[in-house]
Amino acid sequence: MKKLLSILFICTLGLSTYAADDVEFKASAPAQVIMGRPFQLTYSVNQRAKDLRAPEFADFDYIAGPYTSQSSSTTFVNGKRTSSFNLTYTYTLVANKEGSFTIPAATIKVDGEQYTSNGVRIKVLPADQPDTRSNTQSQNSASTPNNSSSSSSENIFMRTLVSKTHVHEQEAIMLTYKLYFAGVDIAQLTNNTELPEFKGFLKQELELGEIQTELEHYNGRNYQTAVLYRTILFPQRSGDIVIDPAQFEALVRVQNRAQVRSIFDDFFNSYTTVTKQLKSPSVTIHVAALPAKPAAFGGGVGQFSLSSKISSTETQANEAITLTLTLQGSGNMKLLKTPYVDWPEGFEVYDPKISNNFKVTTSGVSGSKTIEYLAIPRASGTYTIPPVQFAYYDTQSDTYKTLTTQEYTINITRGNNEESNATVVNNYVNKETVQQFGNDIRYIYTGELETNTPNKEIIRFGSLLFWLCYIIPSFLAALLFIIFRKQIKENSDITRVRYKKANKVAQKRLKKAATLLKENKKDAFYEEIERAAWTYLSDRLSIPTAQLNKDNIAQILASKGISSEIIDEVRRVLSTAEFARYAPISDHTMQDLYTDTTQIINQLENAKL
Repeated sequence: MKKLLSILFICTLGLSTYAADDVEFKASAPAQVIMGRPFQLTYSVNQRAKDLRAPEFADFDYIAGPYTSQSSSTTFVNGKRTSSFNLTYTYTLVANKEGSFTIPAATIKVDGEQYTSNGVRIKVLPADQPDTRSNTQSQNSASTPNNSSSSSSENIFMRTLVSKTHVHEQEAIMLTYKLYFAGVDIAQLTNNTELPEFKGFLKQELELGEIQTELEHYNGRNYQTAVLYRTILFPQRSGDIVIDPAQFEALVRVQNRAQVRSIFDDFFNSYTTVTKQLKSPSVTIHVAALPAKPAAFGGGVGQFSLSSKISSTETQANEAITLTLTLQGSGNMKLLKTPYVDWPEGFEVYDPKISNNFKVTTSGVSGSKTIEYLAIPRASGTYTIPPVQFAYYDTQSDTYKTLTTQEYTINITRGNNEESNATVVNNYVNKETVQQFGNDIRYIYTGELETNTPNKEIIRFGSLLFWLCYIIPSFLAALLFIIFRKQIKENSDITRVRYKKANKVAQKRLKKAATLLKENKKDAFYEEIERAAWTYLSDRLSIPTAQLNKDNIAQILASKGISSEIIDEVRRVLSTAEFARYAPISDHTMQDLYTDTTQIINQLENAKL
């Protein structure tokens, strides 16, 4: 039995295939090297090979190589053998001049067939410039630096990098906090990070992933660098805005200073871990106000395009049509306003459906914003939807540009459900203007007119029944009309009604927002907060919401004697509420947003806006 099992095992080994991958021959080297310092260029192949033909190293000095090494492994899984093999050739080179260079491909033969590697792109940084202070210090001290000098500000520090320092309102700025270190062993970066509040900006953080280091030549010296934080900032006001310093913390390993050292010091615990506080410098951003804005300005600052499409231009009455607008580009995408559409009379239009597809990269925020309008024509005829305009500020040309869609002519035929006497509301928001179609003459009586009332009591003028049925009710109606005339007049003025009930409506929305906050329904909370603020301002200022923006609100409030502090707070609340719908913020910030919105509405109410 044992002999049979041995035979079967040997047969299994013989039938198992050599699981080698396809031939892979590749070259690798550091992406950045320092002039005058040696580095290694490696060629590796996953098969047994020979006759390596390396290229000429025209831009580099050849030091040594190739050194050859190989490794192999074999594994058995469910009786199947899998083998791997790797052959490595290593060259030592030195760059003799700075710049960017490409090492050409090499060739090698595997089983008589020739294979070619990839080329390698290498950036050569300048050598460190001599520092007289450092040389003097090293001559007067021990060869091993002490704790203070090894972690000095010259060896490890933070920089605040911004893509621009002179921008316009709403123009995107890339801010980066970058760590620089040389001759320092960083054991760990702690979580004790304090970022500034970025007052005057709306921010959109970038996901960095795993921290990577790379070489960079700065101020005559080569440093290892690492990006610790990166965000995109959108300035919300003009003037000089100071970004306060950020605070980071690192654990740095430094060698203990000893007067007498031995060869065993490097093998034992001769290092101490110290905490290093790293503070980035502050930076000032000069924000210029946007020039006088055109009527169609939609809040965009960047580069954008606008397209449109309609579901049908031939349909029946009471059949829905869809108008789709698509804004694409890069810039403050999340703060773009919905373009205004001048719908013809006789169309019932619903609130638009808005879909956002944004991505945040080191180049800014880009993507598309799609707005879908659902409209129902209530009467037959030929209608025109005028071109939709959207103006934005182009940061490349420093001018306003206006995007215009095409005009649509829609033919509406009489539908089965169309009523000849249908009443169509022209302005379905305030319902002040009403038009009637096809009901000039209604319910024409075609029978014989009865002129006498036989066998019925005739109400004679001056009789008691006459006074009871006609005169007294008419007198009472006239009296009631006089008494309630003022109230009737006020109630007929929808604008005045909305003005008086603005605070009451806003408080209802804030109460609903508070409930949504407790339930942690973030999207619904942001929407309700934004509606509360915009609706209150629209009702108080007697201006339709579609015609309001943060700029004309500021001008109107200023004309009504509202202080600049309150106006700035109103703009900040509106911007934060608008931005928060598309960018994640903390629960604490949600509570602050609710409190700020409540306070600003109360302040405007107390100011008797």
